[in-house]
Amino acid sequence: MRVLLVNPKSPESFWSFRWALDRVLPNKRAVNPPLGLATVAALCPQDWEVEIVDENIESVPLQPRADIVGVCGMGVQFARQKELLGFYRSRGYHVVAGGSHASLCPELYESLAHTVVAGEAEYIWPQFCRDFEAGRPQSLYHETGVVSLSDSPVPRFDLLKLSKYQRVSLQFSRGCPFNCEFCDIIVMFGRKPRTKSLEQVRAELDLLRQLNQRSVFFVDDNLIGNKPAAKQLLRFLQVYQGESGYSFRFGTEASLNLAHDTQLLELFRAANFEWVFIGIESPDEESLKETRKFQNTRQDILASIQTIHSYGIEVFGGFIIGFDNDTTEIFKKQYQFIMQSGIQVAMVGLLTALPKTPLHERLAREGRLLRDWNDSDNTKLGANIIPMQMGYDEMVGGYRALQDRLLRYNNIARRIRNKYRHLRNPLVRHAYTLREKLGIMGRLWVFGLAPGGLTRLFHFLRSLPLTRPRLLPLAVQDWIVGLSMRDYFDRNYAEAVGAARMRARKRLTRMEAAFKRYIRRGALRVVIDETRDAAATVSISLTGWVDRRFFTRAGRHFERFLATTTSSITLRIDAFHETQQRHLQRLLKRVARYGDRMHIAVHEELRNAITIDSSIFNVLLECPAGAE
Repeated sequence: MRVLLVNPKSPESFWSFRWALDRVLPNKRAVNPPLGLATVAALCPQDWEVEIVDENIESVPLQPRADIVGVCGMGVQFARQKELLGFYRSRGYHVVAGGSHASLCPELYESLAHTVVAGEAEYIWPQFCRDFEAGRPQSLYHETGVVSLSDSPVPRFDLLKLSKYQRVSLQFSRGCPFNCEFCDIIVMFGRKPRTKSLEQVRAELDLLRQLNQRSVFFVDDNLIGNKPAAKQLLRFLQVYQGESGYSFRFGTEASLNLAHDTQLLELFRAANFEWVFIGIESPDEESLKETRKFQNTRQDILASIQTIHSYGIEVFGGFIIGFDNDTTEIFKKQYQFIMQSGIQVAMVGLLTALPKTPLHERLAREGRLLRDWNDSDNTKLGANIIPMQMGYDEMVGGYRALQDRLLRYNNIARRIRNKYRHLRNPLVRHAYTLREKLGIMGRLWVFGLAPGGLTRLFHFLRSLPLTRPRLLPLAVQDWIVGLSMRDYFDRNYAEAVGAARMRARKRLTRMEAAFKRYIRRGALRVVIDETRDAAATVSISLTGWVDRRFFTRAGRHFERFLATTTSSITLRIDAFHETQQRHLQRLLKRVARYGDRMHIAVHEELRNAITIDSSIFNVLLECPAGAE
């Protein structure tokens, strides 16, 4: 049997760090690889041929050599997951839907896939494999019992293109003991953390060392959910690191009560954990109580962050706006806290009610869910909740203004300085060679500092901890993070909706004038759609022959349009000749930086003649009418 496992492309967000990966860091395409698919691959029969394709780093194959196509996905990937399932199903493959969203909402996939795998895969995926080989696969495999992680295999890391990722993922535990109202982790994995054995962890680390990987992210939603087990793991990692010459640099997610356990902090440092992501959510205690995040109310949050910093462990933070207790004062409170804490990787988002969570159920009862907002990414300019103590537009507008304020260059510099007042003797170890480090600094100057002029350079220089030279690499890293987040903001949120639409119309008028001759003879059709997207979408259809001059002009106009608006372009290619391939590729190369806002649909009969990288552009895989 041959199986293709696909991780759909994720919509770009603050989490993508697209600018950093594209412009500064060497040869990286994404932050983390799809660990879930590597685990599913390891659960397949040994004589099966398994391939993993991550659309975030490579294009999906349109005619794979496979009997089964499995497509995973989180909530933010649902639209693309749905499209891929429909595409492969229409071409006769047996398609399987899985992942966290299918686990939470299997009912959404009944008409999309031949088989839905809902829940943890360790037991139900091998059962599907046996049934498929026997010619009787079921439509739904739903794990309702408790999975022992001792039965989880070593993931097939060898099937992942690890050199394309910033770090590699590893999992020790599932589940979290807390009961936050908005969280879906406890819905999927329960409140009693389950763990792998230390020997399992050793086997995975041994394989990663063989594959020359050194930066590891423990993807546990709360590594210290079971503190005794976490301490055993950390002691093991300390010994393992000593035996292997401190080969690995670790990061993870944990709850804020990490700061209250000195022994735990010492073990984290001894095991070489460089950073930890903590769901801080809000500096307002009443908001934390409302959402049942009581673990963040037992000690001063700012002091807790500073305590963790004092052990040389950097804190990344998650923040939420839109709790029932939040008034418009929350924007000021969040700003002041983030600035004082010095957290540079501050992921601020709007409260989003995820399916099957207690929050979703409560707001549904109260009639406060917006059904027309389906995006699970809480860093977009919208949410599916109606706030209680401010208007919806006030919440969205205040969120946008907060992001703008945090990402100003003077505030990036201030946060760096505030953090380094408390960050003691951090673990600064990078895998880059001297040549790579010089390359990073060169690209940071060319693409990051120089374009900002003297103002940006001034703030960069004043943030450098010159009296503590060991911290200089971290300061550079913080600027790469800050500029990457600023770039995403400028390309997506820089203008209010009305101004964005007006600018898009002006640019469209110029574009139509430049393409007038092609439009007049029916080779081109240009339409603006303001119904689906706040910033408008321009649809351009190639319906007849166009010459080389068109592609040259189009590249120039597309680039200007995308660079000066937050709108999207949908390019539909219904007529094409193979001699135009070179000209089309030049056009695409010119607008690749804006690939997240370029949607490309190629007529069914032309797909084999046109090469488009779906990891860069949004390639629309529309199924022919009447397809299954």
